[in-house]
Amino acid sequence: MAQPKRTLLVALAGCLAGVLLAATVLWIARQGRDSADIAAQDARLLAEVIDRIRDDYVDRTDNHELMSNAIRGMVGELDPHSAFMDAEEFEDLRIATEGNYSGIGVEVTIESDALTVIAPIDGSPAARAGIRPGDVILEIDGRPFRNEKLGDAIETIRGDPGTVVHLTIGREAVPQPLAFAIERALVSVHSVRFEMLEPGYGYLRISQFSETTGADTGAALRGLQQQAGGRLLGLVLDLRNNPGGVLDAAVEVSDAFLETGLIVSAEGRSDQSRFRMEALAGDLSHGTPIAVLVNQGSASAAEIVAGALRDNGRAKLLGQKTFGKGSVQTVMPLEDGQALKLTTSHYFTPSGVSIHERGLEPDLPLPAQPAVILGGEKRLLERDAEIGAAIAWLKTGKTPLVTAQAEPDTRAE
Repeated sequence: MAQPKRTLLVALAGCLAGVLLAATVLWIARQGRDSADIAAQDARLLAEVIDRIRDDYVDRTDNHELMSNAIRGMVGELDPHSAFMDAEEFEDLRIATEGNYSGIGVEVTIESDALTVIAPIDGSPAARAGIRPGDVILEIDGRPFRNEKLGDAIETIRGDPGTVVHLTIGREAVPQPLAFAIERALVSVHSVRFEMLEPGYGYLRISQFSETTGADTGAALRGLQQQAGGRLLGLVLDLRNNPGGVLDAAVEVSDAFLETGLIVSAEGRSDQSRFRMEALAGDLSHGTPIAVLVNQGSASAAEIVAGALRDNGRAKLLGQKTFGKGSVQTVMPLEDGQALKLTTSHYFTPSGVSIHERGLEPDLPLPAQPAVILGGEKRLLERDAEIGAAIAWLKTGKTPLVTAQAEPDTRAE
């Protein structure tokens, strides 16, 4: 059934209204008689609307652009994560997946019709400026965001290195909008970093999941074990403000800490969208106790890792409830360098739980803390109360009382 639909989309991309109707009728015939009446009526309506726009709209329109916009609207209305991408957008996605692109380094989604920040990327211009998970982008360069597509917003926020984007941000518990002027830069996503917090206790931070994250995690574990003299006593795995990324990378990271067991399963309509990912023998951490830090900015692939390690008894989750993105998107290349990013599956943790729009509740809740900026004179353990709580749990099985700190003023000058 998928092939006729794709044939129709290809026809839509380059035809005028009359040809569109003919192609649609052909597609209807292939679908069978049961849907013919309704589909033919819809096709006539679409052709009529295109005719009216072409003849009567105040500005002259381009037929190819009309068709592209029709496809964007059709796909974009499915869910916030599906999208039709032109060649430039597809290339941007490929570059971002590989870990490098030009912009401010922030992952966004549309939630309740609002352009919402999932998380800024560690060390990015957005993180340095003070953008936080949950921030709502009200305006981009002075233009209000209203009923727009996610891809259009991302394209506007991105730009050449050295240029500036002005964002007006709404933040919960802050009465007035905040103004940020952020200079774009080449964002090189080094998704894994690590350090020893105390003798025998390591810290491993994954900021997002790109194609290199699995291998980088393995290298980080080997580095920490070497610094610990061969074996770690405990590990803090920090997935806070991690917006997700490549599914295979999440599976690789989970597998690094598991000897056996299910990592993730998925259900969809096609054979390719239904799968089960199992761990291969070989726990690279050699059974080291793990405390996983999560918060509302932990989404998608980060939630896969958190769920897999908890459900397999390898870790406890500390922090706040995660974002709740439990769907899988497949990128399908089309003609002329274009692509379709389509939600094809809902995934489930090893215990069979779907976290979509629900998130994962932590085993040990901690109050949210202000984001810790990389660098500084104090050691990371002294600057980050949640990491301190994780170390205390690894040592004693208990967490100390952690109080939320006062929020600093993060308005851009």
